[in-house]
Amino acid sequence: MSMRPRVTLLAGGGGGAKLAAGLGQLSAQYEGLVVTNVGDDFEHLGLTICPDTDSVLYALSGLIDPQRGWGRANESWRVLDELKAMNGPAWFNLGDLDIALHLHRGHWLAQGESLSAVTARLATSLGITDIAVAPATDQQLRTQVETDEGRLEFQQYFVARRCEPKVSAIEFTVAHNAQPSDALVSFSQTAIDCLVLGPSNPLLSIDPIFRVPGMLELLKKAKTRVAVCPIVGGAAIKGPLAKLMAEMNMPVSAQGWMQYMQAAYPGLIDLWVFDEQDRELEHALQSSAGGMIFLDTVMTDADKARGLASHILAQAIDHA
Repeated sequence: MSMRPRVTLLAGGGGGAKLAAGLGQLSAQYEGLVVTNVGDDFEHLGLTICPDTDSVLYALSGLIDPQRGWGRANESWRVLDELKAMNGPAWFNLGDLDIALHLHRGHWLAQGESLSAVTARLATSLGITDIAVAPATDQQLRTQVETDEGRLEFQQYFVARRCEPKVSAIEFTVAHNAQPSDALVSFSQTAIDCLVLGPSNPLLSIDPIFRVPGMLELLKKAKTRVAVCPIVGGAAIKGPLAKLMAEMNMPVSAQGWMQYMQAAYPGLIDLWVFDEQDRELEHALQSSAGGMIFLDTVMTDADKARGLASHILAQAIDHA
């Protein structure tokens, strides 16, 4: 039996995928499972698209486009170009290589395999062998947003409307039989030493994971629970988080993020990770419960991602 500390990382979006890749480089030291947000998943052109899961798979396999932070590197777009020429639904960018993955997923889902099993197949096919990847749930969970243009499915808001509508609320539709995925339940049968909430959008990437019935109770069993702040210097590194926080009357700051997480998940986090740029907030932050550390959390390359993952896990294991 492996004596490596066992780590579960919750990942969504670019920041979560980057930290997953950093954790993947430490597989000799840690036994890891990356749990991905499924709230962004949707059906398009007969394909099941899982954007956050795919970003993690591409990041771990080294195939992700480093400039865009999503999709495949060296991608081509012939299918999309032809779809546009035919006046088809081309609002969602699907590259040719990306479509191959979706076809692979669709084939095995049609054979009756669970999303956990299919995700494991995809990981293996992409050469990912040192770390496991699993969706938060094998059942359907979808994110919707209430906006000044009405209720929108997440991808309609995020991609088709480019996050332009003003958001007043975020809702999740959860299948009546939803539960933590088979792969996560299996991994959790042996004690988890550290749970890490990656620097992902808490409203759109972390909250959907915890909306899976039974998820919070399962993950609270981890010996140490860490959260990495996605707000640096009063701004989000990427994506609509800062805009959403402002629209929902939340302070756009590291402290505002911490206050939200404490209100949403009281007592969950033992150790808070902030960027060095926010060290001036240390006094204000220390009034809140839990330990805290300040690190360089902006992962501009693979070495920085590995370094951040290494520092977080070393501190978390010591904190336990």
